[in-house]
Order: sequence, then C-alpha cells, then structure tokens
Amino acid sequence: MTTDCLGNPVTDTAPDLIAGINDFIEGFLAYQTRATTIMGCIDAHPESCLGNTYAGFLWMFLESPEAPTRAAPYLDRALAAPGTAREKANAQVLAAWVAGDIPEVIRRCEEIARAHPTDLAIIKFGQYHLFNIGDAAAMLRLALHALPEGETTPYVHSMVAFGYEQCHLLDEAEAAARRAMEIEPTDPWAHHALAHVMLTQGRVDEGIAFLESVAPSWAELNSFMHTHNWWHLALFYISRDRQADVLAAFDAHVWAREKDYSQDQVGAVSLLARMEFAGIDVGERWEDVARRIAARGPDTVSPFLALQYLYALTHAQLPEAEALMAAIRNRAAASAHDQAAWAEVALPAALGIAAHATGDHAHAARELGRALPRMSEIGGSHAQRDFFDQIHLDSLVKAGRASAAQQVLEMRRTYDPDGIPLNRLLAQVYDDVGLPDLAGRVRARLAD
Repeated sequence: MTTDCLGNPVTDTAPDLIAGINDFIEGFLAYQTRATTIMGCIDAHPESCLGNTYAGFLWMFLESPEAPTRAAPYLDRALAAPGTAREKANAQVLAAWVAGDIPEVIRRCEEIARAHPTDLAIIKFGQYHLFNIGDAAAMLRLALHALPEGETTPYVHSMVAFGYEQCHLLDEAEAAARRAMEIEPTDPWAHHALAHVMLTQGRVDEGIAFLESVAPSWAELNSFMHTHNWWHLALFYISRDRQADVLAAFDAHVWAREKDYSQDQVGAVSLLARMEFAGIDVGERWEDVARRIAARGPDTVSPFLALQYLYALTHAQLPEAEALMAAIRNRAAASAHDQAAWAEVALPAALGIAAHATGDHAHAARELGRALPRMSEIGGSHAQRDFFDQIHLDSLVKAGRASAAQQVLEMRRTYDPDGIPLNRLLAQVYDDVGLPDLAGRVRARLAD
C-alpha cells in the first residue's frame, strides 16, 4: 500500500494526488503555502477519502461563517469514498467540525492520535481546537502522543513546546523548541514557542536578537505564520519603545499579506491597540483594518476573534459594530457546547470593549474585570489574551482608579521589568496616588 510522507498507509495511488496529500501534511506542519496544492488536483480525484478531507479542512480554516458550506462538498465525497480506518476517522473529524460539534472533533482527534501517533496532521488539528477552548493540558497531552515515534521530526517537538508553554512549563517548552530547531533550524512553530517563553520571562533583548536572526526564514511562509511571528517581534519592539521598528513591522509584515483572513485581521487589531496604549501614533492605519473587518458582517465563528473584531469596529466608530454586538448577545443566549464561554466571558468582555470605545471607562473596567479571570475559555494564547488585560488597564487609568492600576502595573513588571511604556505609565500612576518618591524611582529606571 502507498504511504504518506510520515509513513501512514494511504489508499490513494495517483502520483499527483499523493504529492498533493504530502504537500498538505508537510505544508500544514511547517506553515508553508504548499499545503493548499491539494486544491489544485482534488476535483480530479472525487474518490479520495483523505484528499477530500484535507481539502475540507482547508476550507474550514477560513474561520468564517461560510466555511462549512464551502467544505460540505468535499465532506460528502470523503464520507462516500473508500479508505482505511484512519482515513475514515479523519473524515469523521471533518464531519464533526462542519457540524460545529467541537467536543466531538477533539474526542476523535485524540482517538486517532492514540491509535496512529504518526498522524501528525490530525494531532495538530486537535491542538488547534483545544487551543480555541483554552485547554492547555490537553494540548500538551495530545502532542505527547507523537513521541517516541516522532523523535526525529521537528514539528513534533514544536507542538510539544507550545503545549508546555501554554501550561506555564517554560523550561520544558524551551528545551522542546530548541530540540525542534536542532533538527530543523527554520521550524517557525519552534521559533514561535521560544518567542512565547522569552516574552513571558522578560528576555526582551534576547527575544529581539533571536527573532531578528530567524525572521528571514519566514518570508515564504503562509500568511498566518509570517504575520504572527512578526507580531511577536513587534511586541518586543514595543517594550523597548522602538516605535519606528514597530510601525515598520506592522506595515511591511503584520498587515501586508492576506488582509481578509481572520488571523491577520486580529493580529493587526491587537498590535494597533497595543501601539496606541504604548503612546505610539498609528496615523490612519485603523481605517483599512476596520473596513476589512466590517466586510465580514456579524461574524461570531469564534469568541476570541469576535471580540477583536468588535474592538476595531467600535474604535473606528463603524455602524457594523452594533450588528456584531447583537450577534454576540445572540450567541450568549443560544444553547450550545460553548454557551458558557459566550455568556459568561465573551459577553461581559464585549460590553467592556464597547464601553471603552465610548469613554465610559468605569463601566469598561467593571465588565472586563468580570471576564478576565476566565478569558482562557475563549481561546488564544497568553500573549494574545494580554490584549484584553491592556484594555482593562487603560480603563482603570482613565477611570481614575490609580491604586488598582498600580497593582496591575507592578504585576506586569514581573515579566516586563524594564518595559519603557509600562514604566512611563507606572511613574504617572505613582504620581496620581501621591507617591512621588516611587514615581522618581521609576523615572530613574527609565533613565538608566
């Protein structure tokens, strides 16, 4: 029987189809654009269970309301096609995803991973869905199924690294990321995991030097990975108040690829907001970002994404914000597996974001304060969810709650001790609470 590039048996035998399947697997794991080449040959192979499943997965990664409709024809063909037990199990993962049954998607991914630990594509799919519900421990467990079989495969170690990082096991995360890079120095997901570790540990200058050294290898990656790794580098630039570098990273990389894609959009939103919170003039850059997001309509595919769409629309004062807010309320009221995430986390966060945009900062701080302790339930990484913490902090300061802001800022200094925008704000807050000696100490730190 034919095997794929990882040694998994495959029913298909046509050379162009096998090449497309392998391009999908390797491209998906390495964030390369060749993952989409399966789309160019799959219509000639309607009998391929695995090929049609992979094509359907690609459509679902649009993360848009129309994605299930676009994936449905490929799902139908995959379910009707002959295949091995593993291939048919992959098709059932797609079926559950199209149906919106994410708990079933996750259950099936882990079942496949246990039986077929070399099916790395399905393990990565499972991590994606676990990430979106904030289950870090399960992300790590799922990735570890790929060992020891995947010991010499870099993408196994980078998946394990990110699982460790999301579990706050930073030493283990760094070791796994560096093991991945020993095997494949250009592995972008290993770069990404190590960027997370360095950010969390306040290794800002080291993070800049590391990411700048590997950034040339991101040039030909898919839009998400190229823009997202540059987003991480931009966070380090913000800490060092390298304003020109942040703006250049935004213009040349973070907002320079697939501007209609969900992940590129939220990366742009959160980076623009962070720049403004750090005192950087972003000029007219909000206009294009908000206009592209407005074209999505009231998109509530994901609470994590929807909240960032809402920030852009309310910040730009676009009328589409009202429809999105109504859609968020509807999702919060709808009976579904993720109702608690929408009703108890996303909805108060959305109310806080809307209040922040109108200048009602006391209300914004109150609503966001309700949501923040459970923010992991809507997905996103620690670094990404910090966006919501920063909106909350901005509201505390602007609502005159300087004592509360002092608490937040000193806690933030545990992982960004020398952050220039952070310390500028902290000095201001110490002045506001009547502690000028401490304000002076902070300003001395800035002068060093």
